[in-house]
Amino acid sequence: MARNLFIYRPGASSTAWVCSNCRPRPMRRSRCFSIKPDLQPPPSAPKPTISVKSIREFPEYHRQNCLNRNYPSLADAPERIIALHGEWIGLQKGLRGDKERQNTLSAQLRSRNPLARGPHGGGDKTEVAAEGQEAKKSLLAEAKDVKAKISEVEERERVLENEMKSLAIQLPNWTHKESPIGTEPKLLGYINPELAPPSQRTGPRISHIQIGAELGLLDFSAAGTVSGWGWYYLLNEAVLLEQALVNYALSFAMKRGWKLVTPPNIVYSHMAAACGFRPRDQHGEQQIYTLDGAEGKIEHCLAGTAEIPLAGMYANKTFAEDQLPVKLVGVGRAYRAEAGARGAESKGLFRVHEFTKVELFAWGPPGQEEFSTPNSEPITATIITSASLFEEMLDLQKSIISSLGLHARILEMPTTDLGASASRKIDIEAYMPSREAKDPWGEISSLSNCTDYQSRRLNTRVKIAKPGAAGGVKSEFPWTLNGTGVAVPRVLMAILENGWSEERGGVVVPEVLRGYMGGLELIGRKK
Repeated sequence: MARNLFIYRPGASSTAWVCSNCRPRPMRRSRCFSIKPDLQPPPSAPKPTISVKSIREFPEYHRQNCLNRNYPSLADAPERIIALHGEWIGLQKGLRGDKERQNTLSAQLRSRNPLARGPHGGGDKTEVAAEGQEAKKSLLAEAKDVKAKISEVEERERVLENEMKSLAIQLPNWTHKESPIGTEPKLLGYINPELAPPSQRTGPRISHIQIGAELGLLDFSAAGTVSGWGWYYLLNEAVLLEQALVNYALSFAMKRGWKLVTPPNIVYSHMAAACGFRPRDQHGEQQIYTLDGAEGKIEHCLAGTAEIPLAGMYANKTFAEDQLPVKLVGVGRAYRAEAGARGAESKGLFRVHEFTKVELFAWGPPGQEEFSTPNSEPITATIITSASLFEEMLDLQKSIISSLGLHARILEMPTTDLGASASRKIDIEAYMPSREAKDPWGEISSLSNCTDYQSRRLNTRVKIAKPGAAGGVKSEFPWTLNGTGVAVPRVLMAILENGWSEERGGVVVPEVLRGYMGGLELIGRKK
């Protein structure tokens, strides 16, 4: 069945959009990852396991964490969960009494003589029989009332439990102690610091758009006619550069023990939601293309990153302890419905709707980690540790960028930039001459530690040896980490602008990519 793409844009007119293939029905709109009542996940979808206990134990932490991470609408959720849990406890206590009474009534109704008068009975047998029937009717009536009450209470319990789970699953992850609270990132260092800083660079700051047009590498005009703003054509050597970057990143990761995967680019919307992808509550920037399929079918979407299908590979599965860590590197197309504002700094390849991306994804064993609290005193929680693997992935990213000859800086990202799933996030930004008027740095890579946020929502587990546990083994949730191997358009942009040589009339190809481009050293003007 043909599928149509549609997106929801904040502030857009409420008038329905008409499908471009001339079908009479309008295109529907929805915000990313909202699961409609008629499009609920199938029974096979992962059943999330969220720790409501930790929310009850640290309500102020979770309230402040929501505010720190730009989720103000969720700040009252912890107190609401506590109130719901209090009501649930009260119902549980009353329910125990009701069930005890139900058991007593059942026992009495099973006896031959509900009003036995001692071991030998007594009185007129007819009178006793009549009284017994009346007593039985009374017991049956009471049993019916008690059963109805129990059913009503249990239904209320289910409502309370569902609301608690619904609130808990929306809360963002714990925040790592290294993540700056607020809006400002922390500078950790530079890649290729020996290169001249931007302030010392001389010569014209030529844009990749100009370079692409002059060398016949990019065509934004034709793409605008075919697809609209935010799409592009790669031409000639730019195509070779894209493939070279992908193959180089895959080869680099493979040599370090990462297994290759080509994941699907279309996923269920509920799988994307389980990975933490949803609109930010203050401005709805994180949006994704959803697919309009047959009525009543499970909703699909185009993956905004290969992180989503890679994370889903082990949904509803359990690792053996000695299997971890599992390290995957995948390449896929990424689709972003909201490509950002159309300012000068976003022109060209910097913000696009569709691009090729190499993604790193890993699972590892659980441990202990420290998380920042509102009063800056760390809580040590048995959540997930990822320090060694996090550093391994960061070193891989830095090595790739360094070998491409790019001058870049490394930033510890603040709480407002963490999204829902990340506990800690590091960005790498390359110097881009065309952006110098406002900010010469542009993000080309990121690395996130998601602790057990995704594995709990995807029902991915690991069996850990635990003395004293049943069978000596305990089922826990592995941590997940994800990072950019190469986001092609922005790295391509950085290579074109930083590799431009006015004297040679072209772009110098990074040495590490030449073997993937037939030995090409310079991308010059076409004759």
